[in-house]
Amino acid sequence: MNKKTKIAVFVSGGGTNLQALIDAAKRGEIPSGEIALVLASNDKAYALTRAAENNIPSAVVKRKDYENQIAYEEAVKAVLAENGIDMIVLAGFMTILSENFTSAYPKRIVNVHPSLIPSFCGEGFYGLRVHEAALEYGVKVTGATVHYVNEIPDGGEIILQKAVEILEGDTAEVLQKRVMEQAEWILLPQAVELVAKKLQA
Repeated sequence: MNKKTKIAVFVSGGGTNLQALIDAAKRGEIPSGEIALVLASNDKAYALTRAAENNIPSAVVKRKDYENQIAYEEAVKAVLAENGIDMIVLAGFMTILSENFTSAYPKRIVNVHPSLIPSFCGEGFYGLRVHEAALEYGVKVTGATVHYVNEIPDGGEIILQKAVEILEGDTAEVLQKRVMEQAEWILLPQAVELVAKKLQA
């Protein structure tokens, strides 16, 4: 029996994508992996409550507690090492990670982005801003992308994508919810299982 890939989910807020992963794991959809740690950049993140309710260990590492990015990233690496983490999922994690960090985990960090990359992605495109941009541009189809993380924001190799139609009268908030429900929450567990399986020791 292969040992399960130990996954850390990085969060900053409510943790809806974390919840989607927890639910998928309970349904047996991530057989190759185990959510072994939730790491938050903010001690008030509701995602920490979700972790506690599901008996998942958690840690908080705040960027502002460290004098520079490298010191912060080394602290995060230490927490990951302590917990034997093999793979990282960025689920609404609002702290940019530098090459010092991403290069230490090649093809081991995945992120979900709420658009069809290469549209509406890169620096500054997060949260509602992505959906506002899609609506401003007038595209008829948007969606979500799960990709590997490297030093370029939203620049890593694409793992999975799923399209979501834009409907007349959509607001950014309505679109954000539809993209989560129809794409992000479906794709993320699938991509996590694909990568976890590849990394199984």
